This record gives sequence, structure tokens and C-alpha cells, in this order.
Amino acid sequence: MNTMTLWHLTGWEFAALACAALLVGFSKTAVSGANTVSLAIFAAILPARASTGVLLPILIAGDVVAVLTYRRHAHWPTLWRLFPAVAAGVLAGTVFLIWADDGMVRTSIGAILLLMAGVTVWRRRRAAADEGPDSVATRSGRLKARSYGVLGGFTTMVANAGGPVMSLYLLSAGFRKLGFLGTSAFFFLIVNVTKVPFSAGLGLIDGTSLLLDAALVLFVVPGALLGKWAVDRINQRLFEQLVIAATVVGGLQLLLR
Repeated sequence: MNTMTLWHLTGWEFAALACAALLVGFSKTAVSGANTVSLAIFAAILPARASTGVLLPILIAGDVVAVLTYRRHAHWPTLWRLFPAVAAGVLAGTVFLIWADDGMVRTSIGAILLLMAGVTVWRRRRAAADEGPDSVATRSGRLKARSYGVLGGFTTMVANAGGPVMSLYLLSAGFRKLGFLGTSAFFFLIVNVTKVPFSAGLGLIDGTSLLLDAALVLFVVPGALLGKWAVDRINQRLFEQLVIAATVVGGLQLLLR
């Protein structure tokens, strides 16, 4: 990180990062899983570990815009249910980053994203087929929240890739668009701000990375405004399909790079 400056990037590389920052804003106010594409772009242009430190403040900027836009639609019981498991996942991710190299980071996150997308599709098809009450629904719901929470905390710490995991959890819990966006907005603002000292301690955030962030964050707001315009024009079924598709694309990009 200490040898990387804004001026070491070519014009095309900076343009790609700017597009990725714009997509972060769009994902925060429209299709949450879409920011896995941003993650893949950052990891392709910057070293994979270093890219997580550059991307984190950009994500926080997008989270602030999303909270201001959808704050009235957050479901706090869901958030409180998730936070303990997420904290455990963040700690596990921090330990993993101490010894994992770039290749291990990319492969692990890509595999997790594809697995979670497959599980979500399977669960939704099974639920549509069964339709009946589940006698162990409460216990199953707690287990699901803990499982997704730990995975979400781990993936968000390791590669800022918790969005797809938590998106899949919220979809599986039956959230509609506005509730989905409001709940995820507060969730990621809190989690991402909490990650800052861990990332700084690992050397992933420093003055140089923040200089690059200062240039890229300007593209987050236009992306968020575009997402706010688009979300009212996307029906629920298409919204869910886009979230899952973005998750699969991001996972494949990480595995195949």
C-alpha cells in the first residue's frame, strides 16, 4: 500500500475504478449484490488485499447515502439478531487476513458466494413447493441468521464481499424491496464503520489509500441517485433475480481471475 499512489494508475485503470465506485452507489440504493462486480474490478486493478482497504471508505460513503434514502424502512429486530454472529465472522476474517495471500482471498470468497447463491435458489424453490407451516421455523430461523451472519462478517472483513451473503439472507427471509434496502443500509453502515480499525491495523488503510478514495468517492453519489431512480422501476421478481445473478457473476469473477 505504501508504494501505491493515485498517479501510478493509468487513465483507463482510474476510469475502471471510477465506474466501480459509481456501481457501489448504484448497488447501495438499488441492487445490493451488484457491488461484487465493483469488488472484482478493484481486485483486478489493485492487489487483492490492498483493494479491500481502498474500497472500504467508498462503501461507507455509499452506506451513508443509502441510510439517508431508506432509513424509515429498516427492520431493527433482524439487525439485532444478526450482529452477534457477524461480529464473530469479522474476527475470524481478521485472523484469516493475517496469513492469507491474494489467491486464497479470491478463491475463498468466490466459492462462498457461489455456494450461498445455490443454497438460496434451492431454498426458495423448496419453499415455493412446500408452502405449508414449518414446525421448527423459529429454530431454523435462528440457525439461518447465525450461519449467514458469520459468513457475512467473514466475507465482509476479508474482501468487502458481505453484501451478496446478506442480500441472500434478506431475500430468503422474505423482505420486499424497501425493507430489504433499508435494513441492509443500516447493517452495512454499522459493520463497515466497525471494520475500519481492523483494516487500519492490518495496514490496508493508510494516507495513500485515502487519497485515492478522495478522488473516487465523487462517483458514489451519482451512482446512488441512478439506483434510487431505477429501484422504483424494477418489480420484485426482477429485483430478486438481479441480486442472485450479481452474486453469481461476482463469485465467478473471483474464482476465474
